Amino acid sequence: MRKWTIPSVLLLLCLLSLLPDQGRKLQANAEANSDELVDPPKVEEKIGAVPNGLSTDSDVAKREAESMSKRRGNAQQFEFQAEVSRLMDIIIHSLYSNKDIFLRELISNASDALDKIRFLSLTDKEILGEGDNTKLEIQIKLDKEKRILSIHDRGIGMTKEDLIKNLGTIAKSGTSAFVEKMQTSGDLNLIGQFGVGFYSVYLVADNVEVISKHNDDKQHVWESKADGSFVVSEDTFNEPLGRGTEIRLHLREEAGEYLEESKLKDLVKRYSEFINFPIYIWSTKEVDVEVPADEEEEESSESTPSEEETEEDAEKNEDEDAEKKPKTKTVKETSQEWELLNDVKAIWLRNPKEVTEEEYAKFYQTLAKDFSEEKPLSWSHFTAEGDVEFKAVLFVPPKAPHDLYESYYNANKSNLKLYVRRVFISDEFDELLPKYLSFLMGLVDSDTLPLNVSREMLQAHSSLKTIKKKLIRKALDMIRKLAEEDPDESNDKAKKDVEKSDDDDEKRGQYTRFWNEFGKSIKLGIIEDAANRNRLAKLLRFESTKSDGKLTSLDQYISRMKSGQKDIFYLTGTSKEQLDNSPFLERLKKKGYEVIFFTDPVDEYLMQYLMDYEDKKFQNVSKEGLKLGKDSKDKELKESYKELTKWWKGALASDNVDDVKLSNRLADTPCVVVTSKFGWSANMEKIMQSQTLSDSAKQAYMRGKRVLEINPRHPIIKELRERVVKNPEDESVKHTAQLIYQTALMESGFVLPDPKDFASRIYSSVKSSLNINPDATVEEEDDTEEAAEAETPANDATPEYEAANADSLKDEL
Repeated sequence: MRKWTIPSVLLLLCLLSLLPDQGRKLQANAEANSDELVDPPKVEEKIGAVPNGLSTDSDVAKREAESMSKRRGNAQQFEFQAEVSRLMDIIIHSLYSNKDIFLRELISNASDALDKIRFLSLTDKEILGEGDNTKLEIQIKLDKEKRILSIHDRGIGMTKEDLIKNLGTIAKSGTSAFVEKMQTSGDLNLIGQFGVGFYSVYLVADNVEVISKHNDDKQHVWESKADGSFVVSEDTFNEPLGRGTEIRLHLREEAGEYLEESKLKDLVKRYSEFINFPIYIWSTKEVDVEVPADEEEEESSESTPSEEETEEDAEKNEDEDAEKKPKTKTVKETSQEWELLNDVKAIWLRNPKEVTEEEYAKFYQTLAKDFSEEKPLSWSHFTAEGDVEFKAVLFVPPKAPHDLYESYYNANKSNLKLYVRRVFISDEFDELLPKYLSFLMGLVDSDTLPLNVSREMLQAHSSLKTIKKKLIRKALDMIRKLAEEDPDESNDKAKKDVEKSDDDDEKRGQYTRFWNEFGKSIKLGIIEDAANRNRLAKLLRFESTKSDGKLTSLDQYISRMKSGQKDIFYLTGTSKEQLDNSPFLERLKKKGYEVIFFTDPVDEYLMQYLMDYEDKKFQNVSKEGLKLGKDSKDKELKESYKELTKWWKGALASDNVDDVKLSNRLADTPCVVVTSKFGWSANMEKIMQSQTLSDSAKQAYMRGKRVLEINPRHPIIKELRERVVKNPEDESVKHTAQLIYQTALMESGFVLPDPKDFASRIYSSVKSSLNINPDATVEEEDDTEEAAEAETPANDATPEYEAANADSLKDEL
């Protein structure tokens, strides 16, 4: 026995050592042949034709639980780039409340990956592979027990080097710019514009896994807890992806809301509704199902006598037939299936004729985040073709933002969103629309522009100029159409269609409403956009002496011009009431000429650029050059007043009056002060003087030369002429002439240079009219009373001073 004992033990040890290897071989063979032998239980049993990505079974679940610890053993560890660590630290410790953006960024990245593989497949169809890999889509899945949120795409995927490069290092310029923006504005919503959108996952997750498979590499997994390092290893534990990327977020405790399907559905519809690829979510639903009833329930139902059994013998045959059928009951079962979230086609991709007004209004509310009941005033939906192809939808908001003109030249934000192939790029492209049209809402979706370039490079892209040109033309046509459809803007009231009366009532006053909200923008456009100045001028609206309190246009003004009238007359000021009573309009009104009222400060700048319209020159009636036809008596009057005008010009030499002339614009006023044709008007002088940083010395160069125009038919002027002829050196005459000039200066809208002198002359005239001696002085007060009043505060101050000292001493103690 002892001879056989030692060999037996050795043989037994050899067999034991071989068993593990054999077991592993058997297990490997079993796993390799598992698809042939058994269909493993899948979670997605009711998927139907929908792809079954992210499917898991019990073995996969176990491997996922063990993957982290095992991967740490054979993984390569890397340190984050310093800029990335800084960025992640900002994100992790951010107090920014809107953490929802992480899902938008991940879906946008997934869409980019799908776009890349789709682009490559145009030249190489085999690159998509077979089966589910050919279906370009994004899938979202939840695991509430493990607190894991997964986002999976079948895009181009990443190699090991891509994982290290793309997720471990980023462009320093983008990071620095983002960090600087965060420190100044604190707006984390800008993260996607700097190419660092992926790191927004750390707003909600404390651990992130990125599993990716590229056609040119094996499947790898990237993992980091935002602890300054990350690990990358070959993935032999998770289910093969085929191709693409799956991001697993291990959510923080305070991010539990993102484990709710309703929350994720809301985020997808809010931020990613217009992504060009289908977005699915693994949805759990309760449905009513008919199942066979239990035997015990059948027996109990049979033993219970029916109340109508004795009365309905005729229906026994029917009851017997019913008994032959198997009895069922309705129970609620939980089913899971992929639910499509972005099933609504982007509205700008549809034919405009197929889109209803309600759909446009709803789309505007979503775009502008304005969920009031007010509809946009107008919209334009069009497709541009040619060298640059794009689709666009533009809206005119019902109201202007309260700060529309506060930072007009400093604000970079635009209300026009730029999409490239249905992927949102930015809303800060000033090159898409000029400043004066920045109030328009809408979007532009171009297939011509590059998707993955920086904002700076995209701004310099040649296609943007073409897009901008077409957008401006369409925008102005939309505003012009708004005016044409407004019944109040129509000249021919008889041409109205009776059948469209309801529609007319809805559109009545729409353009007036637009003008009151955005009229200043049209004026700024005339100043800034020389190429479209004439188109913009057609959109101008204003009140006039013949508009009866309503707005009128330049075309309507021209249609009412008198025969022989060559100029368009206008007057600038602070209010319509002031202008309507202006002495400059007296003769014009009597002769039946229409004068435009410009009451907005920007109008002064506007008229420096709008020199003519439809071959008609603009004439400011408060400046030189007004022509109203010649009078046969002009020469005689000019000769008879030659001595007065010469004398008066000399008397006003110190007041910088360039000339004194007879006026052709006055009727009831003795005189007015006008300015030279190319100098500042009185209203413009006020505007410039009110500027915070105005320089009075430099303004002197731009002030127009002042000319005193006198009314030769007025009795005051006639009497003054007679007195000058009698005694030109009479001081009272000089005093009167100076007072008349100062009064005219003030009535013409100018600011008096010396109000004290004007007041003194007025008081002197009052004295004369009251027959008061010019040398009469003001009665002086009694000095004794003033001295007594002066002593009282001094005496009263002594006890107060002592009390104050006492209080301060108490405070010190």
